[in-house]
Amino acid sequence: MTAGDNWRDIKYKEIFEQETEGLIRRRQSDPNCKIEDLEATLRNLYIWDGADLDGRGVVAQTILSATIAAYEEFITNWRSAL
Repeated sequence: MTAGDNWRDIKYKEIFEQETEGLIRRRQSDPNCKIEDLEATLRNLYIWDGADLDGRGVVAQTILSATIAAYEEFITNWRSAL
């Protein structure tokens, strides 16, 4: 990775942290939020990731990848805590 690609790491980390914070807030504020709900969203994110017919570009792909990773980690951590 070149120095010019550093923006991807910064954007990825920013989105990952934002998504994780949002998931934490959702779990705390919504008593009806279940792991299954988040897994359903994650399945849709996987579909969106695989349906790159129009070429979403590097920025959008970075955002989507970070979002997926945040959901995966959050769900894994929630399951581990049970």
